[in-house]
Amino acid sequence: MASYGAVVQRPSATSPNPPSQSQPDESKQLPNFEKNQPFSFQVTCPFRIPATPESAATRIIKNLGKFGPYYAEFMWIVLFIALIPERKVSVVYLVALKEVAVLYLILLRAVANSVLFRWLIAFDTRLIVLPLLTIGTCVALILTNAGIHLAITLAATLPIILAHAVLWIAEDCSLNEEINQEHVPLVHTV
Repeated sequence: MASYGAVVQRPSATSPNPPSQSQPDESKQLPNFEKNQPFSFQVTCPFRIPATPESAATRIIKNLGKFGPYYAEFMWIVLFIALIPERKVSVVYLVALKEVAVLYLILLRAVANSVLFRWLIAFDTRLIVLPLLTIGTCVALILTNAGIHLAITLAATLPIILAHAVLWIAEDCSLNEEINQEHVPLVHTV
């Protein structure tokens, strides 16, 4: 019969290994905190001003690569909210082109390892298709008289995105100093 869950051991009259008097029972000992070094906890912030312009450029490139879809979604949501009250046709074009982009990315992920897909497309097409969809969206918005909404949305969201891309350092917070030079300890031993 299979036994599932916790195993219960019943005490027997004779124990197979009686505890010796020279060894204290480890389960009854309390940890000695005086021997251990005390810990001091530091609150870290995932934002920091970069030390040099080169590190700022590196952070921007790294964060745009990492958070690019989130930045695009943020701009899309702001533009969508700005277009809802006045430009219904522009909202339809915006949603339709976004759905085309999402379906394209899902298709890339779903058949990425397909031999036929690799034979048909020998290079990374995201670098071509996604900018073309962005340009198509911008042209559709301009043709539906929503160009001013697009310009205001870009003027409002790009500084926020660039500020986040420059200041975000969460992956730089590590405990291993050999790997990373910007060391921020989470727990500091005294």
